[in-house]
Amino acid sequence: MADQSDVEVAIQSIVANALYPNGSGAASAIGNTCRIYRGMPMAPTLDVDLAAGVVNISLAASSDVKNTTRYPRVWQIIKPVSASLSVTVAGATASFSGDCVLGQLAGVMVDGAVYPYAVQAVDSPATVASNLAMLIRSAGWIVDYAGSTLTVPAVEMFTARVVTGVGALQEIKRQTQEFEVTLWCPDPVSRDAAAPLIDQALSLSQFIGLADGSFARVVYAGSDVSDQNAGAALFKRRLRYQVEYPTTIAQIEPAMLFGTTAYSANAEFVDTLNI
Repeated sequence: MADQSDVEVAIQSIVANALYPNGSGAASAIGNTCRIYRGMPMAPTLDVDLAAGVVNISLAASSDVKNTTRYPRVWQIIKPVSASLSVTVAGATASFSGDCVLGQLAGVMVDGAVYPYAVQAVDSPATVASNLAMLIRSAGWIVDYAGSTLTVPAVEMFTARVVTGVGALQEIKRQTQEFEVTLWCPDPVSRDAAAPLIDQALSLSQFIGLADGSFARVVYAGSDVSDQNAGAALFKRRLRYQVEYPTTIAQIEPAMLFGTTAYSANAEFVDTLNI
């Protein structure tokens, strides 16, 4: 089921791909270190980052949601795409390779917790690994990331998979909500370099894939600039986008990333859990 958080994660990944086209293990496209996250920055941390030349990009959703439900409740078959992205696992390390197309879902299971990522058309194996590393780190894990490979050193149970969308979805409602991407920059040069990259990436992504197999429509809604020099130099720009996305139910899960089989003490089959 698509949710506001799924839209935020998809936008976050597109912004990360724009600023780190070769993954966060390589230098950013603007030269500065960039922190990309959901929610607003904390003032003490932001001041330290600005003094060090670090660009912060935050993502927040408006509380104003417009109901745009208008389509009949019918089951829509999700057409499977050709599997073109793959992953190999060795111990606590996952390495991605191949081509990225919409409709594929990459995921990592870390000690039973699943971190899924809806692959975007602008992705590469390196950015898929980078975005998954970002999701896992946000849960508090230490992740080693380089190129198209990520490692979770302290994990006890680890696996990774890539699957393609299958099954059917029914849209039960639809909504439009505004999302803000805010740049908090130490100087106007970094702001003016980062903003066009982000805006172009989101403007080109007219439809973005969500983790449930559905799609959200993105429309540019405006921008504003402000400069502050009290305490710490801050050069700020907000980019606003209206996103229309569905809430869905699945007759069959879009894809089974992980399955675990349970057995009783006498080794008899009990049940299978699909994730």
